[in-house]
Amino acid sequence: MASIQRLSNEILKEILDHIASDPQKSIAVDRREYLSVESFRPPSPPLPSQAHDIGSFRLSCRRFGELGIPYQFTRVTLRFSSRGFRRLDDICSNGHLAKHTRKFSYLVPLFYSDSRSHVWDYIRSIKGSHDPYASDYFHLSDATELRGKEQDQKKILRAKDDIRVLKKAMKAFITLQHVQILRLENEADRRLINFLMTRPNHGQPGQPPVDLRWSPACYHAIKTLTEALMDAKSPFSRFSGPMMSPPSMLAVQRKIPQVLPSLAPGLTCLELHFEDERDLSRRILEMSDTFKSIFVAAKNLQAVHVGFPSRTPLNLRLEDIFHSVKWEKLRAFGIQAWHLDADEVIDLARRHSKTLKGLRLRDVLLKEGSKWRDVLFMLRGEMEQLDWVSLRRIDYSNHFEEISASSMEVPDEPPASDSDSDDEDGFPVHLNNLDIDLDSEGEDSDENSNADTDHGPDADEFALSPGTPTSMPFCTCSRSSYPANADELGDNGGFVTYQQRKMWEKWVCGRCIEHNLF
Repeated sequence: MASIQRLSNEILKEILDHIASDPQKSIAVDRREYLSVESFRPPSPPLPSQAHDIGSFRLSCRRFGELGIPYQFTRVTLRFSSRGFRRLDDICSNGHLAKHTRKFSYLVPLFYSDSRSHVWDYIRSIKGSHDPYASDYFHLSDATELRGKEQDQKKILRAKDDIRVLKKAMKAFITLQHVQILRLENEADRRLINFLMTRPNHGQPGQPPVDLRWSPACYHAIKTLTEALMDAKSPFSRFSGPMMSPPSMLAVQRKIPQVLPSLAPGLTCLELHFEDERDLSRRILEMSDTFKSIFVAAKNLQAVHVGFPSRTPLNLRLEDIFHSVKWEKLRAFGIQAWHLDADEVIDLARRHSKTLKGLRLRDVLLKEGSKWRDVLFMLRGEMEQLDWVSLRRIDYSNHFEEISASSMEVPDEPPASDSDSDDEDGFPVHLNNLDIDLDSEGEDSDENSNADTDHGPDADEFALSPGTPTSMPFCTCSRSSYPANADELGDNGGFVTYQQRKMWEKWVCGRCIEHNLF
């Protein structure tokens, strides 16, 4: 112990960096790792001994205790539970801890809304029914767990503990940069949801006895968190909502229309991905005015992502959402799952041709009469700063609809971890209805792969990161394998193969200044 105490603080910090490094703090918004590492993945669980090692280090002596604080409290995660709010209250009651928090993740469970019976009674009635499927579907432990969560949830809402602690925390987090709202489920939740979907009334007419939904939970989380941020005049500049509910956003628009636009001027990064929803295009169109007020006010945006589920691409014009807004500082832009005309993509990219360094057009489907070669020709010839472009699963609308009509339906609930422990230091999070990439920064670096990863096991993963590596040679025009001009791209206007789009990504970013071949 005496020998390690002789080490300088700089060396000790180097050691701590190897134990509990924070890879998020230095990633620029135009880098390939940007959204995949920081925003559209759950908080990284620590290595098995990581939390214990940092805790033990801090307990060794007063000096080590101070050195270890930033490694323990740079990222704070709150679960919507009494225990979670007590923990957050303790942290923000100690200013020397809270001042280090830069990222706040809010994990919110589904809410029990207007339920006619308690979940305990409902599951017990299922277990006692004469329906073999129903009686075997649940364990009594599920009922015990869900009853505890239901009671705790109602207690928090009744006492308004959440808004009280959130306001205290946002005032204490004086260096906060990034705010994130995530949906949290475990296996018991999913079993109940699946049962309610397949047998909503369980032999009883009318409304289901138990109403477990995400929309009211999402609305309440947005309402209380934004209220706390405004009350604290928080310095945060990034907001991530990878599981936004269209009905909850519509509720925000109706009940508190000025909240989101009032926070927008301070934003540099905005990442929104919407859940699958019936009449998705209609619901999103109803939010058009809200998008306009946010995007017009958010003059300092450097990175924007707006996406939808790959299985249900949006059928609206780009300007129904973006309203011809031009961001003078925009460096990274991404959209996902959209039926578009080529001119719409060209116009938006052209508005930002002098600043944009990264562009993702994932799951974008061009409508009849448009061709990808026109988009690619413009990107290659006019985008002055473009370092990378990602075209994963781009296609044509007609081809997508043919495949969708002949293929099996994609399940709404992909496999996910079933843990829902209240351990705040490390946990898996269920991110359903969202194409999310949980791999490292090389998640899309499949340039040398022969596998058809557009439609393989990882086909539904999401990340706003490019398929083109930064290490790719700048000039590709001398390579015989790459076309010299847009006429040689092989775009047939009917479908796009994996090999084509990988070559197109490189062709767009491999323009040669010396030869100027377009």
